[in-house]
Order: sequence, then structure tokens, then C-alpha cells
Amino acid sequence: MRILVTGGAGFIGYHLVKSLMKDNEIVIVDNVCDYYDVKLKEDRLKQIDVKFYKTDFSDLEEMDKIFSENQFDIIVHLGAQAGVRYSIENPHAYEKSNLLGTLNIFELARKYGINKIVYASSSSVYGGNKKTPFSEEDNVDNPVSLYAATKKSNELMASVYNHLYKIDMVGLRFFTVYGEFGRPDMAYFKFTRKILEEKPIDVYNFGEMKRDFTYIDDIVDGVVKAMDYCFGRKCCEIFNLGNSKPVELGYFIEVIEKEIGKKAVKNFLPMQQGDVLATYADISKAKRLLGWEPKTNIEEGIGKFVKWFREYYGK
Repeated sequence: MRILVTGGAGFIGYHLVKSLMKDNEIVIVDNVCDYYDVKLKEDRLKQIDVKFYKTDFSDLEEMDKIFSENQFDIIVHLGAQAGVRYSIENPHAYEKSNLLGTLNIFELARKYGINKIVYASSSSVYGGNKKTPFSEEDNVDNPVSLYAATKKSNELMASVYNHLYKIDMVGLRFFTVYGEFGRPDMAYFKFTRKILEEKPIDVYNFGEMKRDFTYIDDIVDGVVKAMDYCFGRKCCEIFNLGNSKPVELGYFIEVIEKEIGKKAVKNFLPMQQGDVLATYADISKAKRLLGWEPKTNIEEGIGKFVKWFREYYGK
């Protein structure tokens, strides 16, 4: 297939492209922004030999040129401005990338007759919901960060383009994805770096939090299954992709400490704005319709990440 992957220099995009490029024609669009270390993105790109456009997908004119030069069978729209906390500091970056950029992708799909889109949503859309595990049937009208609000908006936009133009839309609510070549702004990445450097780690809400950490290989498997599900169904669906086994922050830190062989110096802090106490995915729908189920537990996943981290950074 001829596949457009937005955000292909990003964490999930890079791993997805690696899994697809042998048997498919892949085109990446990514602006390689400096939200985190650009070298990490450049090193990802060095490992994937596909057509690459260094373009911001919020630029409609440039994106129109890319669509006119290529004939895509399906779009996997993973590009976005990530980060819950950063959305409080720089809200306009989210308006530009997550709202305008996504609108451009959907509108160009309509213009060029591309009828299948898989796009990234987020577990953050569940906001402060108290009922767990989080189900796709739950109300998600109470986001607690602008990032979450933009992801909820993407889901609504997808529904409109499915209704008006019959574009198959599959949204994926990712739950705290981690693994090799991950994002340096994520807690597991920061913890690993600082423990190795014997520096204090910031532990928010005094450690009283749980996250449904989901390993990157399982996420990629879910995205690929969602791409297959999309074909021929005339669908508009949303799926949770999470490990469905929330881990307490304290135990999570213990796992990293064990892999590194050092104890963390903890700096306990109150809850940050935009954060939630817990995430927990109900994955029964993904099991039933996609045949997807995560296979990697936190101990195995963190072990692989710490091994990669030591090799990549020479620590």
C-alpha cells in the first residue's frame, strides 16, 4: 500500500514506519520541531529509508503539493503537538498543529479521494472521569487540559468527515506509550536519565498516581490492526489501546531502579495542572473487533528501554 504517515519522525511514527516499510510504500511528513531533542528525531530518520518531507502539516499549501505528487491508499495521522503540561505553557502550538493541522489532513483526504484514515487520539480525553476502566462509551466532555480538548476535537472532526464524505475513520486513544527511542519529556525517560546521573527525580502528587503504561511494540501492533480493520467497512470507530493493567507510580520507579541498579533520590511534589490521578483502559472493544491484545508487561518493557538507553547514550 501507499501510506502517508504524519509525525513519522516521532516516537510512535518511527516504530510504525519501521514495521511497515518492508512491504509498503511509505511517505513521511514531519516538521521535526524542537519540542524535544531534534537529534533523537534525526537519528530515528536515519534508520528508516522512505520518502520524507520536512513539512509542517498546518501549512495547507505545502501539504497540497505533497498530496498532488503522491497517490495515497491510506493516511495514518500521528503528527501532533504532544504533552499535557506544555499545553498550559504554549496553547497556540496545539491550536496550530492539533486543530488546523488535522483539519488540513482531513480536508486534503476529501479533496484527493482518500477514503481511509487512522488517527491518533489520547487517553487524556477521559479527563477527570472517576469510573474505571475507561470505556469508549464513556462521556468525554470534561477534559482537564487543552491537549485533551484538541484530541477530543479531532474525534469530532473525524465523525463529521465520515458523515459528510464517507471517509473511514479509526481513532486510537493511546495510553501512556513507552519504549526505545521514546520521548525525553515522558516520566520514564526523565527518571532513567536522572537516576543514572544520580540526580533527584520529581514525583508528582507525592507518588499517588497510576498509569496504564503501554509498550511501543504493542501500540504498533494495534495501529496495524486498525489499518486492516478500516478497509471496506465504511466505519467511524474509536478504540482504546492500553495495557489495561495500571501501575502505581512508586512501583514503576522501583522497576526502573532495579533495571539500573541504583536507587532514586525522590523530590515529592503536588499534582501538576492538567494531570489526572489514574488512567486505565477498557480494551474489550479492541480485543473483540481488532483481535488486539497487549503482550508486554512493565518489567519486560522497562528492561528493554533501559538497555536501549544505556547503549544510545553510552551510560
